[in-house]
Amino acid sequence: MTNEDTWQGKVAIVTGGSSGIGQATATALSERGANVLITGRNAEKLAEVSALSGKIEFLQMDSSDATSGEMIVDSAMSRWGRIDLVVNNSGAGQLAPIDAYDAGVIANMAAVNIIAPSVLVKAARTALSHSKGAIVNIGTAVSRNAAPMLSHYGATKAALEHLTKSWAVELAGNGIRVNAIAPGPVKTGALTGMMGLPEEMAQQVEAQEAEQVPLGRRGVTADIVPWILRLGSAENEWLTGQILTIDGGWSLRV
Repeated sequence: MTNEDTWQGKVAIVTGGSSGIGQATATALSERGANVLITGRNAEKLAEVSALSGKIEFLQMDSSDATSGEMIVDSAMSRWGRIDLVVNNSGAGQLAPIDAYDAGVIANMAAVNIIAPSVLVKAARTALSHSKGAIVNIGTAVSRNAAPMLSHYGATKAALEHLTKSWAVELAGNGIRVNAIAPGPVKTGALTGMMGLPEEMAQQVEAQEAEQVPLGRRGVTADIVPWILRLGSAENEWLTGQILTIDGGWSLRV
């Protein structure tokens, strides 16, 4: 979907890069010649991903930290002196009925899904202006429908989509393009990781979601990553403010 030399010498930041879509994106970028900084909370997992390529470096960082944006940008700039792509992939979510709402959990979702991308975009703006770079936000197809038990996850990711469109307009004058991808049910380990479900329950959810997808299966990271690269590529000079839902038709369910 992009020329093989598009990413040679470019620099990308991928938050939440220790697993799932983030790891797959970082690996794909490094294979195409980009230098990649991944972030996450688990140093061991980050080191494992970094070991896959000499072009992947890592910074242990909790995205809910309000200072994360400046620290991430400083780390990338000190290594490579430029930034061409920011992939806001870190996410927080938790299943909870209304009776189980917890203010701390909700605040953490807002911190990771809304505040963290915001402070990173603010910190990276100057570098992205110099490179005429791009931002790709990772939302979710969950926000396409009502989401009982996942209402705050869906709501905060819907907010990220609104930010995507607003940033696209605000940053257009700097030559920075901003788009987002809303993945459907993708096999990433998020159900047992981010969502904290027991393995047996996660398997039940996966089976249920697979039955709901018109194209007959849950997604894999290979369904998503090429579009992240496409939206982030300098070859796309006239595409901004768009939300691309990639879910096998899952959000069309009734």
